[in-house]
Amino acid sequence: MNRTLTPELLQKIKGVELLILDVDGVLTNGQIYYGSNGIELKAFSAQDGYALKMLTNIVKTAIISGRNSEITTRRASELDIDHVFQGEENKENALNKLLDITGIKKNSMAHIGDDIPDLCIFDNVGVGFAPANAHPVLLQNADFVTTNKGGDGAVREICELLLKTKNLWEF
Repeated sequence: MNRTLTPELLQKIKGVELLILDVDGVLTNGQIYYGSNGIELKAFSAQDGYALKMLTNIVKTAIISGRNSEITTRRASELDIDHVFQGEENKENALNKLLDITGIKKNSMAHIGDDIPDLCIFDNVGVGFAPANAHPVLLQNADFVTTNKGGDGAVREICELLLKTKNLWEF
């Protein structure tokens, strides 16, 4: 598990132009609630959301999720996420679409992922981030592991780190 910000890693983070996020376990704590009437509920961190809003003026953002969810569509819209890919069983295919759409190079992208389907993105971007409660395989392969858990400040931690490396954190 890597929580060390080496000069080399900080340089890679400084060069990030696009941040890709998973949803369940990253933007949320991974729990999904189903009501008897078919309603699906997820809880998103307002602090993560605020930090993402600050970041969207500086870095492009994208969601790549294996599930389809109206709630994710709504949250992405509220946060001004630039690109949203849902129902992507093979996340590498979505990453390739994102590369084509944006023209941003792989090494200028970062990904926050928490589970095995995210590993293929880690292998194809410049920086891989994992929340503290990610699957052990992701923790082992991440360039940096947050102190906070998914849905509980991990995204904010990464957003602040990105802003600080670009000398844009004013607080």
